[in-house]
Amino acid sequence: MPPLLQLRGVSKRFTGVVALDGVDFNAYSGKVHALMGENGAGKSTLIKALTGVHPRDAGEITLDGKHISPTSPREAEAVGVSTVYQEVNLIPDLSIAENICLGRQPKRLGLLRWAGIRERARAALARLGLEKLDVNQTLSACSIAIQQLVALARALDVDAKVLILDEPTSSLDAREVEELFAVVRKLRDQGMAIIFVSHFLDQVYSLADRITVLRNGKLVGEYIAAQLPRLQLVAHMMGRNLAEVEALQHRAPPGTPPGKTILETKQLGRKGSIEPTDLHVRQGEVLGFAGLLGSGRSELARLLFGVDHATSGELHVDGEKTSFGSPRDAIQRGFAFTPEDRKIQAILPNLTVRENLVIALQARRGLWSRLPRAEQDALVEKFIKVLKIKTSGPEQLIKNLSGGNQQKVILARWLVTEPRLLILDEPTRGIDVGAQADIERLLAELRDQGLAIVFICSDASELSRNSQRLIVLRDHAKVADLAGADVSEHGVMHAIAHSGPSAP
Repeated sequence: MPPLLQLRGVSKRFTGVVALDGVDFNAYSGKVHALMGENGAGKSTLIKALTGVHPRDAGEITLDGKHISPTSPREAEAVGVSTVYQEVNLIPDLSIAENICLGRQPKRLGLLRWAGIRERARAALARLGLEKLDVNQTLSACSIAIQQLVALARALDVDAKVLILDEPTSSLDAREVEELFAVVRKLRDQGMAIIFVSHFLDQVYSLADRITVLRNGKLVGEYIAAQLPRLQLVAHMMGRNLAEVEALQHRAPPGTPPGKTILETKQLGRKGSIEPTDLHVRQGEVLGFAGLLGSGRSELARLLFGVDHATSGELHVDGEKTSFGSPRDAIQRGFAFTPEDRKIQAILPNLTVRENLVIALQARRGLWSRLPRAEQDALVEKFIKVLKIKTSGPEQLIKNLSGGNQQKVILARWLVTEPRLLILDEPTRGIDVGAQADIERLLAELRDQGLAIVFICSDASELSRNSQRLIVLRDHAKVADLAGADVSEHGVMHAIAHSGPSAP
């Protein structure tokens, strides 16, 4: 049977970046086709090229044997390609019926036919088995799961032949995921071609018939899901062949023997974000969080720092049960956190290197205990030298530094507070080799000085090289706790592929 949808040689360039490099992709009627790859692999760009968000630089698309070239998502819908995005892209203050029919409302003599709107919405919901849902209900009054299904109903309120689901389960719990999958399977059985974009291995193997893997904007391969072992899939996504992966045995550095436990969690979790988790981290120890993108690493870090609030379990600091109402509480206990997206969540681009560096220490002291300028200057001068920050001076705007030097300033921001626990989420992502080496050297020095460190990194080799123990996460749940010889790239990849009750 020929594919219903075919992309051939699709390429897309942005300034200085090849996002897609001659990618081929197929989707078949009555099949769920998973599109997988790590961050930056090209998945989102491929979807946007297909749906007209980004014009293609090269390549062609055929649907049901006919060439198509949509220039917008609306044009893509008109030819039969609908998309449901990770974030519910609807209007919360409108009713379910209004959201489903928005922009397509039936009219008579220029006036909206409200009875027709409700009838059309009910028909779209009936296709999903949601006949009992009240279409007059305001969308904001519905759960996230129902909102996601309403978005799906809207996507089907056209003559859709291809349905794209872009990370649709990121905000759903296990029960809600299964309800959504039941609907997806029903649509598949009706003959629709479904493209499923996800990082969740369990969900992919539960739902997908075929899998396409992208890496660095290029096609790695297309596979039948039932014939692709998980370990092989992980190897394809990370850019390792299976023989190399199974031969890797990098031991974690011994470092100084760890001291007392600073932080411990007992079944700490947050509904829809991270499953209940046990862990502990000690003085003079680097505890790595391993897992593919979307596994729950950042969500767990945010929970530890009080950015998000737990809905279950306990948090203990120095053996004492506590809770963090906000990051300010964590900072007062000597915790520090560098988030994954430094440009959005960390740097203050229009402030200077000095201002960015001292802001956390000033916040810790409070508004009424002003940090003297002489002390600011001394601290900034010290950390520029210690971290080898390449800058024209303390008063240079941080937005004009390279990514690696911005990252060093953010690290310095927290080191001046003399933290006891430092949480680092992807501190070496997007920086050059020299800056990465400087940061890895700093991690070892801080560890040997007795600092407790939680280290999150997508590179399993780098993670193993810098950690004494590893917590491995998959699908927002802890699946393994590795120590000793198991702290290796092979150990991480094996745990991601095979650990947990749902792995085959």
